[in-house]
Amino acid sequence: MSSMHVQASKAVPILATATNAPFAELSNGNGTASVTFSLENNNPGPKPVELILQDSRQPLRHDAHPVNPHHGSHHKHTKLSTSTDASAGVVAESPATPVATVPHGTRIARVARQVQTVASNLNDGAYQSWVLAGFSHPTAAAGSSLSTSLCPANNGTVFRSSSGITYQTICGVDYGDNIRPFLLVSSFEACIQKCDAHNYNTHGVTCVAALFAPNRLSGKDDCYLKSSIAHPSFGPTIEGAIRYSVAQSAHLQASATSTSLLASLSSTSRASSHSSLSNSRTSSTSSPRASATVSPPGVTYGTGSSVVAPRVASSKLHGPSENRPTSQYIQYDNAQGITLPKSLLQVGVNGDLSTGYDISPQTGVLDVNIYTQNALAPLRNTPHISRDGGRGGYLNGQHIFMFCDTGSYSTTTLASNGDFLDFVSSSVAVDVGMNALAGNPIHLQDGIGEWSDNVGRQRSFAPLTQGEQAYNIAMQGQGQRYALWVESSLIPLDAATGIIYAPIVYDNVNTVTREAVFTYTGNTLLRITAGGRGGPVAQRPIRKLFDQDEPEWGVPGGLRSWGPSGIGGTDGRVYLFADVSGGLLMARVAADSIEDRDAYEYWTGESWTTIMPSVTSKAYFIEGPIMDIDIFYSPRHMTFIAVYLTIYADSTFYYRYLKAPHAIVPSYAPGGDKNSDCAEYLLKYGWSDEQVLYKAKPGLAGSFIYSGGVHTRYFGSDDIVNGGTRMLLSWTAPTGQNPASAVSEYQIVTAEVNLA
Repeated sequence: MSSMHVQASKAVPILATATNAPFAELSNGNGTASVTFSLENNNPGPKPVELILQDSRQPLRHDAHPVNPHHGSHHKHTKLSTSTDASAGVVAESPATPVATVPHGTRIARVARQVQTVASNLNDGAYQSWVLAGFSHPTAAAGSSLSTSLCPANNGTVFRSSSGITYQTICGVDYGDNIRPFLLVSSFEACIQKCDAHNYNTHGVTCVAALFAPNRLSGKDDCYLKSSIAHPSFGPTIEGAIRYSVAQSAHLQASATSTSLLASLSSTSRASSHSSLSNSRTSSTSSPRASATVSPPGVTYGTGSSVVAPRVASSKLHGPSENRPTSQYIQYDNAQGITLPKSLLQVGVNGDLSTGYDISPQTGVLDVNIYTQNALAPLRNTPHISRDGGRGGYLNGQHIFMFCDTGSYSTTTLASNGDFLDFVSSSVAVDVGMNALAGNPIHLQDGIGEWSDNVGRQRSFAPLTQGEQAYNIAMQGQGQRYALWVESSLIPLDAATGIIYAPIVYDNVNTVTREAVFTYTGNTLLRITAGGRGGPVAQRPIRKLFDQDEPEWGVPGGLRSWGPSGIGGTDGRVYLFADVSGGLLMARVAADSIEDRDAYEYWTGESWTTIMPSVTSKAYFIEGPIMDIDIFYSPRHMTFIAVYLTIYADSTFYYRYLKAPHAIVPSYAPGGDKNSDCAEYLLKYGWSDEQVLYKAKPGLAGSFIYSGGVHTRYFGSDDIVNGGTRMLLSWTAPTGQNPASAVSEYQIVTAEVNLA
């Protein structure tokens, strides 16, 4: 199909930006709709936190290159038509009231914010129901008030340690990331005191859990301090305590359902530990490797010397996600933005606004740390969130979901819609409760640092420059803005950092016809960290990395090829994809050189070169009308698997696997070649035929889904990338409803697929 027309919503996106004025009025520019809201803040707080920002200027490219308005037709670069097109299956309803909304099937980005922050997880105290508590020296005081028969009677109980830190008990679960040496203590309470003491002595929260093994032989080490709870496994005699803040962010909640959830986790891990090691997973005529082996991160590899062809064994729909916003925000006074001269407030792309200005301190997620913890204040209401797009991944113990255009509204009920508060081009949330483990819809929580005020306006996730931000503010009723969109799954960089190559998009909406034209102006690099209580933080170290007339490197995603040091290490390479007509191109860069444009190499079809190909290149490493795609290594199948949607709007996930003539073993895996890079096999061998992975239901509006992706590592040792078979899929389904309604304009839906 040569083009794709998508019905646009009738309301023009309106950018709400905090100012010093008590009220602000935003108009759509034609006099037919306006939004008036109060910017009052009833929670006086401390002086603003000083933020140190760094500049990184780059050359300007002025020539325009149109970007596709829909996630599913990369490089078609069509206009967003306001005419109804039945073949596209997307029909938007005009909102009943003037509200900020986004066109269906697009990634309309928002104003983003970035700050230089203290590393997450350090000196950020402890929480009780998301309220920050103090940080005190642990003492050998009296033990816990828990019953002497700790497990299983007190599973999920929340309590305070002798040093005042809040913990949650967890019974029968072990975690793989130890802080050595192991310790010999006299009781469960003494083990927790060791964890508190460790954090005090290291001036940070590096111990997140204490596990006591009361049945160990006398005189043997029985206390294990854990640096993360990322790799759960079955430990029937273990009495554990997790810092409550970590239990919340890592999705183990002390609630009426926590016991069954933890039981599910334990049984899942137990089943995995037996089945993953007992299944031979052989598909070879050659002599197999001796046995299934487990690498340090807990990955189980298949046996044999041949690729195991994956097949769909089962699937289960979870349904649309639910938003569970936090109840606090950081009371921070934004610095004043700049004012652009009228000569720069013109319709059309001006690359200087992206490359010639510092990062705006009015955008981005604030971290909860020793500088901001005293500025926590309650939100007055529970905001309603309507999000578009939604890709993500696993990072530092959290499953994060990153979104494009996001609107926030006052509290919404089934009986009444909320009032428009704010509109940002990107947002982020973390999964809480891990409900998908039990086959239920996920719960998404916005972090404390994502709110800009006490009524629920948001600081957007991806940072804009002061030039982009000032332009958006000045042009906010006229239909023009700059946006950063998150269109791919997270690419892990090391154990604590992920990256996204985000397109910088210029959005020009005709306020009379509502026709929107989106222009790709190049892309930027986002460094993402997670684990802090404020929420995942995105930094923008490079204003612009690739230009608008070049292939959109990294925008559809990429993969991390780990070096000999293994998963989470700093060696190895990052491989990037670029979607051009007919298939995907590939580039690569050393993991420690991602910010250096000159360090990137490009595949010509025969070899690597430093000369970048054009957008007309046909050096595909995978062909087809691909839309959203994830490519990952499956240890069970000993090959790479590609999961994707196509541009044909059929709401179907497809998959292919790399048909190597032998099992692919990473350099860091047992038996792997330390000098090899297994990602190079993607260029050497061909792919299997396309097969259906999962057929999703259309959205409530009857329209096709988009922003489909795989959230890897969700199922722990049972996950497809850890040697298991389970895979979490997510996608966006338009509803055709008012974004201020309880249903929202879009639903983020998940399902599980078992790929045996």
